[in-house]
Amino acid sequence: MALSQKTIDIIKSTVPVLEEHGVTITSVFYKNMFNNHPELLNIFNHANQSRGRQQTALANMVLAAAKNIDQLESVLPAVMPVAHKHRGLGVKPEHYPIVGKHLLEAIKEVLGDAATDEIINAWAEAYGVIAQVFIDIEANMYKEAEEGGWGDFKELEVVDKVKESDVITSFYLKAKDGKPLPTYKAGQYISVRVRVPGEQFTSIRHYSLSCAPGKEFYRISVKREADFEPVGKVSNYLHDHVNVGDAIEASAPAGDFVLNMEETAPVALISGGVGLTPMMSMLETLVENNSDREVTYIHSARHEGVHAFSEEACELAGKLKHGSCYYGYQSPANKDGGHHFTGYITKEFLADKITKDTICYVCGPEPFLKSVVNMLVQLGVSDENIRYEFFGPALALEKVEAAV
Repeated sequence: MALSQKTIDIIKSTVPVLEEHGVTITSVFYKNMFNNHPELLNIFNHANQSRGRQQTALANMVLAAAKNIDQLESVLPAVMPVAHKHRGLGVKPEHYPIVGKHLLEAIKEVLGDAATDEIINAWAEAYGVIAQVFIDIEANMYKEAEEGGWGDFKELEVVDKVKESDVITSFYLKAKDGKPLPTYKAGQYISVRVRVPGEQFTSIRHYSLSCAPGKEFYRISVKREADFEPVGKVSNYLHDHVNVGDAIEASAPAGDFVLNMEETAPVALISGGVGLTPMMSMLETLVENNSDREVTYIHSARHEGVHAFSEEACELAGKLKHGSCYYGYQSPANKDGGHHFTGYITKEFLADKITKDTICYVCGPEPFLKSVVNMLVQLGVSDENIRYEFFGPALALEKVEAAV
């Protein structure tokens, strides 16, 4: 359904208001929706809610939709990662009217008389179009998962549990029904659903698959989230209470932050903290496919104790015809250790390892992403060749201008 020019003009006129009040609107939206539909708390990450990350991510998306309402195809790159997460979480078409109702009510509540009937009606029409885009895309994703023999969630049995560092533990998973697991693309994740004792609602979290596809098991490598309040409810539960022989529920692999195996240009896998998990899958996939690409693996960690897969990553890189492996620590315990840099990744360090033609995959915490992505831009790497993934709701990255 195409929007009328009048509706488009009204939506665009609300951009300044959304820039000023967007996060307030989305905060009211989530509060009211959860009050009226507590069952939806089963779907959302409560930690991201309490830290305001989910509210900011939604405000960014609403603002982007308003700015591009006359060319919604331009926001499809932002829609796809969200659609993948929706499919992984089990968001269905019947949820969209609930969201629309509470979003419009939040706009009215925050803006008061400024939210005229004309504005509310225009946004109702626009929301219907945007929601249908998501519904159509997600319908295809659900169909693909079902064709792979997977419904919404299925039980996976933990067949091994391995401590990789002081904070990261790997869980090896097989289908409890004994059926083969569908393959996936390097970089994708599964959505794990658990019921933590004492909690009224189930909790779902996305965890990257940390080994190459094509095996008889899945591997997720989970960081114990204890640095911020509230601490990671699911990660701590997995670390402390889920052991070999136990079962967890998961939805089929999803995500569009994936290694493109058709490309031949040099590739850099750049990660911070637990952001190395999809990179391990990509690196192992390149090795198993005997890639002759120039492959550079770069990882940054706080210190040796929290660095997972340090030996495995460099061993893998060493198996490639043109592979190299670098890692560094912000606060190394061993000042004279074998790490390649101390402190944070710098532009000078990157300039020595990549070229403008290098395809760069970047994953890690938000500050790490912002820093690395902007350094890559300054080094002349094109937007097309900078591919990154947030762990958590996708927040906007303000990129600096490329160096002339």
